[in-house]
Amino acid sequence: MTPKTNKSRLDSLTANRKPSWTWMVAAAGSVVVSAIVTMLLFESFSIIGFVLIAGLLYIASMYVASRIMEDRLKAMDEFWRHLIWSAFLIALVPLISVIWSVVSEGLPTLIAHPGLLTTDMQGVVGADDIATQTESAPLQGGILHGLVGTVMITILASVISIPVGLFASIYLVEYANRNAFSRAIRFFVDVMTGIPSIVAGLFAFAGLSLLIELIVGDSPQALQSVKTGFAAALALSVLMIPVVVRSTEEMLSVVADELREASYALGVRKWRTIMKVVLPTAMSGIASGVTLAIARVTGETAPILVTAGYAATTNWNPFSEWMTALPVYIYRQLVNPTAPAAGDPSMARAWAGALVLIVIVMGLNLAARAIAKYFAPKTGK
Repeated sequence: MTPKTNKSRLDSLTANRKPSWTWMVAAAGSVVVSAIVTMLLFESFSIIGFVLIAGLLYIASMYVASRIMEDRLKAMDEFWRHLIWSAFLIALVPLISVIWSVVSEGLPTLIAHPGLLTTDMQGVVGADDIATQTESAPLQGGILHGLVGTVMITILASVISIPVGLFASIYLVEYANRNAFSRAIRFFVDVMTGIPSIVAGLFAFAGLSLLIELIVGDSPQALQSVKTGFAAALALSVLMIPVVVRSTEEMLSVVADELREASYALGVRKWRTIMKVVLPTAMSGIASGVTLAIARVTGETAPILVTAGYAATTNWNPFSEWMTALPVYIYRQLVNPTAPAAGDPSMARAWAGALVLIVIVMGLNLAARAIAKYFAPKTGK
């Protein structure tokens, strides 16, 4: 093949293609035009308006350039590719904004006052916050009671929910034969998946109130004793069980039937096949699904506020007295500051608590990914 032939083939491959610098010209032009349009349309420069106009102009200019230099099919492909990327970036904006706000507001408070992690709100009064705001005293109080409450309530909810959800999903996949009972279970699981969290809290509180009333009688003291960390764990279990059931059921369903049949052919009983073959194969998805379910209920506020109340001191016994969780602590500091006339210290404590809560939830999500990778079936090369 002659050099002339090679050159002609190369030219045919690169024909009707945009230059590599097209996107830079389109981006620069979109930014300039968007800045001018934004200043003309708005009284003051709007970042949101500037970004939206620039993005729309960039997508339109890339489509036009591709339509002129290439063809209609490539232009449509260019249009949808940039549109999908734009949607992805727009979806990232709230996440990045939340993380940036929480870190920028909460991290300086935790660095300046590390004692927030080791103290609670016992003995902290409005005069302390007034003194803190006038810079005549350091920030008092902390988030220890909320942190302890969150950990203990979440652990209790997990102890209740994981076995129930796991056994229910095993029944649905391995034993149920699409009968009326299994269809009813799936229906109620679907209903429970979308139940409002406040309804779960009211359900747990009402159920325990009826139980206490039957045991010790109807009295204000008995009804007040219903509000405990255990009641909050029951409320969170109502929210957590359907998530565990659904995620585990999906993972068990994708296990190949050939693995079960091979085990049965060796004379292994059904329960042992489930324990030794099915569950280990699906363990990656089960573990990650359970971890994500835990992360989902960790940040709940309404059911814990209804069932556990708020306490200014650290309660290490989830079966007695009121207990505070981090979401309730944050809510309380925002809507009912210790000193209404000096709300900055309460706001600082709320931001610090929000940062700790975000770290816990993000840690659980990262743990879910690590667990899924660790338990994933190993494939040989």
